[in-house]
Amino acid sequence: MANPTYIAYHDDEWGVPIFDDHKLFEALLLETFQAGLSWWAILKKREHFREAFHDFDTYRVAQLTDYDVEKLLLNKGIIRNRGKITGAIANARAFIEIQKEVGSFSDYMWSFTNGAPIQNRFEQTHQIPQTNALATQMSNDLKKRGFKYIGKITMYAHMQAVGMVNDHVIDCFRHNKVAALSPNN
Repeated sequence: MANPTYIAYHDDEWGVPIFDDHKLFEALLLETFQAGLSWWAILKKREHFREAFHDFDTYRVAQLTDYDVEKLLLNKGIIRNRGKITGAIANARAFIEIQKEVGSFSDYMWSFTNGAPIQNRFEQTHQIPQTNALATQMSNDLKKRGFKYIGKITMYAHMQAVGMVNDHVIDCFRHNKVAALSPNN
């Protein structure tokens, strides 16, 4: 029996294009904590992450101190990995710098796909790649800007989660519904 929370995430969120900076930061923070773990490990702790990271408020996360890091390392509701916690803080700071430079993080991220989701047409899940050249390009650029825990696999998972690529297989009931959400439709 599939988990209802996981099903709801697939059916309501995964692959839906996100253009809101706050939601993009949430997705990025969660994806970076997921690196090396299952998505379910993160999804079941999502509300704890929301509380621990101030409702994913980029500015508040960017201001976290070493004292805050030590407190977060004691929080059993989240993934207690020092590198990922300090990475989340570094990523918030770099995120804000991109907002200052470009105007919004959304504009920056979506510039990689010319502002619209890539509509893949995979027939079976085993055809879906773990990464691609675009995710590698994004990862490399983000690393240059000071981001942490954003390798090419993490970035491709992020692209899937925030709808930059539609990787629902074509016979999934969500494929066409998600495709219809593209700003080009």
